[in-house]
Amino acid sequence: MATLSACASPPWPNPNSPNSNPDPNFLPDQSQTLDFDSLMPPQPESPPPHHHHSPDASPPESSPSLPPPSLLYLSFNQDQACFAAAADSGFRIYNCDPFRELFRRDFDGGGIGHVEMLFLCNIFALVGGGPNPQYPPNKVMIWDDHQGHCIGELSFRAAVRGVRLRRDRIIVVVEQKIFVYNFADLKLVHQIETVPNPKGLCAVSQLSDSLVLACPGLHKGQIRVEHYAQKKTKFISAHDSRIACFALTLDGQLIATASTKGTLIRIFDTDHGTLLQEVRRGANTAEICSLAFSSTAQWLAVSSDKGTVHVFSLKKHSNIPELEKTQSSSNSEAAVTLSNSSRSFIKLKGSFFY
Repeated sequence: MATLSACASPPWPNPNSPNSNPDPNFLPDQSQTLDFDSLMPPQPESPPPHHHHSPDASPPESSPSLPPPSLLYLSFNQDQACFAAAADSGFRIYNCDPFRELFRRDFDGGGIGHVEMLFLCNIFALVGGGPNPQYPPNKVMIWDDHQGHCIGELSFRAAVRGVRLRRDRIIVVVEQKIFVYNFADLKLVHQIETVPNPKGLCAVSQLSDSLVLACPGLHKGQIRVEHYAQKKTKFISAHDSRIACFALTLDGQLIATASTKGTLIRIFDTDHGTLLQEVRRGANTAEICSLAFSSTAQWLAVSSDKGTVHVFSLKKHSNIPELEKTQSSSNSEAAVTLSNSSRSFIKLKGSFFY
């Protein structure tokens, strides 16, 4: 069920308008200090050294301190220029280059389990989460940061596992279904049945002239690809094991997939389902945390629970128009000069979100 709240002023900004003014809160605030560690769960501290006080000395006053928020979810916006961090007290928005916090919204202890940005405009998709959810976990709240409140909501019978945004669509993932809504009026335009999908796996292209959606199919190891412009559905038998992770290029022409084994990454052509390339992450089983194409689809990054990131060079590049390449393409080219091999390897401490 979809509902729009009643407002005196026009409540629904047009996400398709390229001239829509971004939220002034996104302007960099040089006085803010980035404290990404404050989003991580608190670590145990060693007890302070014991000091002897004279009997006449009054004990020092202890001021109550609030525990730091716990990070619940992290996602990049559509052009990877920013990312959003959902916590048990609200959400925060960060700029990638230079790396700094742009702004935050706290909800008096109400947790946000999922936050999705729409490029750099004032519209966000929020789902409640944590020990004290700000919103019910079975609802997607459309938050307008200009107005400072929700202007619409989508309700479901099951808990929401994932949300994806385009300028013209809202995609909501529940355990065994995916719902596609028109952004302008929240009208349901398509629903897809999937295998059990507790991770909320779903990917969508971002170019304005085509809409490609990828999701798990109805069989183990299967990917379903919807080409809405061509009104065509393609099923890809990607792996023998269950699908653990996948990612689309910006234009939706290529898809990278990984199974629960986590040893091989396969790149397919989404139009015909042809296997174009297979790369090996390692010989031992690993949980693939994320896959990410570069803006030109020249490189593929793979992160795992081993605390590592592998970067592979791809044989076939996607034909993304020059005007629609992301702003980070120049940074990607700078990073390429570090290695001319087909694979580079980075060892990281802890988990990594790409």
